[in-house]
Amino acid sequence: MSILVVDIGTSGLRAGVVRNDGSLNFLNYEACRPSTPAPGLVEFDAQQMADAVLRVCNQTIEQSKITDTIDAVGITNQRASTVIWSKSTGKPFGPAIGWQDLRTVGECMAAAAEHGIKLAPNQTATKAAWMLQNYIFVNKIDLADVRIGTVDSYIAAVLSKNKLHVTDSSNAAVTGLCNIDALSWSPRLCELLKVEIETLPKIVASSGVIGNATALPGAPPIAALIGDQQSSLVGQACITSGATKITFGTGGMLNTFTGQDAPTKFVRSEHGVYPIVAFRDSVATYWASEAIMLSAGTNLDWLCQDLQLISSPSESHELASQVPDSGGVVFVPALFGLGTPHWDYGARGTLLGITRGTTRAHIVRSVLEGIAHRGADMIDSVVGETKLDIKSIRIDGGMSRNPSFVQALANATGRKIEVSPITEATTLGAAFLAGSEVSFWQSLEQATTTWKPAQIIEPTELLNRAQWHEAVSRARNWIPALSSLDF
Repeated sequence: MSILVVDIGTSGLRAGVVRNDGSLNFLNYEACRPSTPAPGLVEFDAQQMADAVLRVCNQTIEQSKITDTIDAVGITNQRASTVIWSKSTGKPFGPAIGWQDLRTVGECMAAAAEHGIKLAPNQTATKAAWMLQNYIFVNKIDLADVRIGTVDSYIAAVLSKNKLHVTDSSNAAVTGLCNIDALSWSPRLCELLKVEIETLPKIVASSGVIGNATALPGAPPIAALIGDQQSSLVGQACITSGATKITFGTGGMLNTFTGQDAPTKFVRSEHGVYPIVAFRDSVATYWASEAIMLSAGTNLDWLCQDLQLISSPSESHELASQVPDSGGVVFVPALFGLGTPHWDYGARGTLLGITRGTTRAHIVRSVLEGIAHRGADMIDSVVGETKLDIKSIRIDGGMSRNPSFVQALANATGRKIEVSPITEATTLGAAFLAGSEVSFWQSLEQATTTWKPAQIIEPTELLNRAQWHEAVSRARNWIPALSSLDF
């Protein structure tokens, strides 16, 4: 008995089998990278994604069939990326638009100026409107044949042979088109933004059987849909008030579970954090607070590929551990600007405190510490917003395997760090939600008891936060025109 999880990331997708003990087995991965046809544009081939999903799912099922039977399927996905496809054929009408795409910046600014609607270009709302205009209306395609959805919607359609057109509340809530209850679409927002509401999917609970994966052997039930960051939150057993995780991948995403108290609006707070739906079950909607770091692992890629100071991201630990501290060097990781709490798109990466004695090891260590400081910034912001007492932090993502970084994070936050046993905890979250709905586990609480940290790291000394804040002040407003943008 096991749960099949389909995990759709920004640059690739995978399928694996989660067993009753919480272990991940028979993992298969396939790259599915977006393209950048012009600066600011991020697209991907949805049909290619669909074909890849079927391949990795079938590979996993074939490998596991001797030892495992598939009880249910869980789907977790990159959020806000948008697909438009045919109801009759299941084929995409054009390139899908990735969440990083910036083509609708002007539309977001117009929505704010004309209607008082605050949207970010990485949300689904203006992407969907653009696709309708450029793929559907100009080609005079019948709206009755049009389906729009985020990646979870599209993959559910693929696995059900185009029978399902659904999304869950965790994905719907970040589209910019949802009512505050995260249960239904807003007719007003859809009308103002020119998104035909009949083309949008039905909003369902994050856990619960919604249909069968008839495109897969045995047609197992699809029992969970959830956005990737929320899935990581659940996958690291953060389902009690104040429980917090950070995923350190290309960027950094912090989520703190806040319970059943719903927000009054879906906008960024004065602390630079957002309310999001953690997940919804048959009983209630559960909420979380989200903080965002625009670049995390990207900074190690910069050290490798651009500066060539290290040969691989893993070498950063080896080099950083050669020195006891950064030698007074401070790096602000603002290669793409600063997210929470500042939201300054005009901030730029800053390296301060260099002397004649500064070595390669000092610079590399300062980069790891700078990312750790940004993690502490996010913690401070969420605590300021929620007033919750965050005693420990659970982490996953590629950087969670870097010992120097993990220790720096403990020292920057002054908190215990618990490292996920699985690098990408998203897979576990979707499995926990799906499995608890088909009696694989008796409850979500029972499912999450299988989670145990790979290691626990305590602070050994505190990093200089005052010096850090001074460095950030120098990095900000470097490009005033970009710093003035407010999404």
